[in-house]
Parts: sequence; C-alpha cells; structure tokens
Amino acid sequence: MTRRAMVTGASSGIGEATARLLRARGWEVVGVARRADRLAALAAETGVVARAADLTDADDIAALAAWLDETGGVDALVHIAGGARGTDRIEDGDPEDWRWMFEVNVLAGQQLVASLLPALRRAADDVGHADVLFVTSTAAQTAYPGGGGYNAAKAGESMLVHALRQELNGEPLRVTEIAPGMVRTEEFSLNRLGGDRAAADKLYEGVEAPLVAEDVADVIAYALDAPGHVNLDLVTLRPVAQSAQHLLARGPLKTR
Repeated sequence: MTRRAMVTGASSGIGEATARLLRARGWEVVGVARRADRLAALAAETGVVARAADLTDADDIAALAAWLDETGGVDALVHIAGGARGTDRIEDGDPEDWRWMFEVNVLAGQQLVASLLPALRRAADDVGHADVLFVTSTAAQTAYPGGGGYNAAKAGESMLVHALRQELNGEPLRVTEIAPGMVRTEEFSLNRLGGDRAAADKLYEGVEAPLVAEDVADVIAYALDAPGHVNLDLVTLRPVAQSAQHLLARGPLKTR
C-alpha cells in the first residue's frame, strides 16, 4: 500500500531532497512551500504533488488540511520548513526577525499538527501507524553568540516535539525529531545573512565534507520506513568535522 507524506519546505534544500528521495522510495509525496514555480518544476520532474502555501497563514494551513482530507488523507507529516534571520547579539536583535523565526519554526508547526492530527489518526487506524517528523537543529541544543533568536526558536520547536510525543502516548503515532548540525544547502546561510554570498561561503571555508541536504533526507527516509513499532525519538547528525556545535575542524581530516 502506497503511503502518503506531506513534506514542507519542499522548494529547496532538505525539504526538496526529502521529497525527491521519498518519491524514489515509492511514497506519494505532497510538496508544500510558498514558491509555486519551484514546486511546479519539482512536480514535473519527480511526480511530487505541488501545493503552494504560506505556513505562517492559518487560512492556508486550514485549506491544506481540507484538501488532504478530500484527496485521500496523509500518513506522515514531515515538517522541514523553517529558517533563521540574522546573527545579531541579543541586545542588537531586530524584534521582527525574532518574531518571524518564532512564527515559521514554532507556530507553523503547532498549527500543522493541530490541523493534521485527525487525518493522521485515521491513517494510523487504517494501516497501523502514522508519523509526525520535525527537522529542528543542533541550535536547539546548544546556544552560541549571535544565535540567540534562532536558538530560542529551534529550542521551542524541539520542546513542541517532545511534549507532543508524550501527549500522544498510547496512540500508534510516531513522533520523530531530526536535528542536523552543519548542512551546506543553497539558501539557508544565504538567507540568514541577508543575501551576502561571500559571508555565506566563508562559513564552510576549509570544512571537509559538511553535510548536504541529501544526507539529512536519507536519515528522514530511514525513520519513516523503519518498522511501525520503532520510533527514532531524536537523531542528531553532524559532519565528522563538527564534533560539537562549537568545535569545527577546518582543513583536511587526518589521523594523528
């Protein structure tokens, strides 16, 4: 039986890589993002079903949930959309940047869960289990200077996941958190740094083999395809060069 996943943030980066991989593994995939043109290109290439939506808009989320119900329901919510803005110290932070980060990383997730849980419960009744999977960040686990707003937003999202797993105890609903460290994607750092390509490239300068979007997608697909009684509560993944949030090797990796 073909399972159906809704993947947010599917227009680029980890979301796009996940949508592609799940399709290749036989899933039916609904790709959600704001940029309809990029979703249309992905749909034409892969067979992903494109649904443009702004996940900070409650009406868009409600319409998305209604459409899913009308077209066959959903077996997995894979929430990858999110983002960071700015690297200011807390005393210099722009409240609008902080508000946006909280809305896109926390409130959107809460509204998606509230809207899609009825459909996920029906899917679990039909096939034995359903999935809620969030991609957060190691920024949720360790604070760093200039990261206060993103740290706070991702920590909030992570706590949402932990609380949800406990609230759903006793139901056949798996709740998984994937927390990547350094991942080099086309847009994340560029967007965070206001479009400064040189500054974005400098973050990865000299780092041997940072993670890429496909690495994270592979872990997501493993979690979703694991036997239904197996729940990966939290998976933290980093490149070998990044031993901790603050400990990053630059230059070739070599034994001593």
